[in-house]
Amino acid sequence: MTVEVVLRAAAAFGECPTWDAADGSLLWVDLNRCEAHRLRPADGSDTALRFDQPVAAAKPRAGRAGGLVLTLRDGVAVTGPDGAVHMVTDWSAEGVRGNDTGVDRRGRLWVGTVAGDAAPGWLGRLSGDGATHRVVTDTRLSNGIAWSPDDRRMYFVDTPTRRVDVLDYDLASGTAANRRPFVDLADVEGVPDGLCVDADGGVWVALFRGGAVRRYTPEGRLDREIRFPVSLTTACGFGGPDLTELYVTSARRAPEHDEPLAGSVFVVTGVGQGVAAPAFAG
Repeated sequence: MTVEVVLRAAAAFGECPTWDAADGSLLWVDLNRCEAHRLRPADGSDTALRFDQPVAAAKPRAGRAGGLVLTLRDGVAVTGPDGAVHMVTDWSAEGVRGNDTGVDRRGRLWVGTVAGDAAPGWLGRLSGDGATHRVVTDTRLSNGIAWSPDDRRMYFVDTPTRRVDVLDYDLASGTAANRRPFVDLADVEGVPDGLCVDADGGVWVALFRGGAVRRYTPEGRLDREIRFPVSLTTACGFGGPDLTELYVTSARRAPEHDEPLAGSVFVVTGVGQGVAAPAFAG
C-alpha cells in the first residue's frame, strides 16, 4: 500500500472523486471555488470548468461524451459536450444547499442537501422530469451516498450525527427504507464525510479533520485505516483502468489547516478493487 500525491492542487474544498470509465479520467470538484475538474492521471493534466455558484459534485452522463450532471448550490444541472449548462431542478427558494450526490446501478441520481437557517435538509431521488422525491428528511449535512455491490444496501452519511447509516435498497423501484446505524464514529477523531464501497462490500469513509480514510467490513467492523499528510480528508472513490486505485480529495483552510499538501488529490494503491461508478441516465 502506498499513498501518493496525484495532483498538488491546493483546492479550497476538494470533493467527490468519481472515475469516468468512458473517458479514463477522474472527475472531482473544488466546491468553494465553483469548479468541476477533470484529471487525467496518465499524463497529470487537470482542466476545470467554472460556474457561477459552488459545485458540490460532478458525475458523468451516459451516452453523452464529456457531459456532466452537477450538484450546484441551488439545484441540479447538466452539461453537454459543448459545456452549455441547463438547470434540471432549482431549490434556491427553499433555502437548502446541494451537497453530495450518488448514482445507482440504473442511472438514477440521488442528491443530499445542507439545511438552511429555517429549512431542514433532505436526501432525495431525482426523477427524469426534474422532480425530487425526498426519502430521508430532517437532515443537516448530507454526505457519502453509495451502494453495496449487490445493490441491496444504500449507505448514507448525515455528518453531524457522526454515523454512517444504511438503508435497505430496492434497485428495481429505486426505493430506500429502514434507515439504521451502520457505524458509530462518535469517538473517532474527525467526522464522516464522503464514502465509497469496494467490490467485497467494504465501506470506505473519509474522516474530515481526522486526516484518514477508514474501511469497514459489511458487518461494520473496522479493518483498515489509512493516514494522510493532511487533516481535512473529504471523500474517496476507486478509479483507474481496473478500479484498483483509491482517490482521496482534501481541503485547505488557513491558518489552522494550512498544511503543505492540503487541498491535494491523493491516490492509494494496493488496497483492493472498487465498483464501477454508474453514469447518470438523464
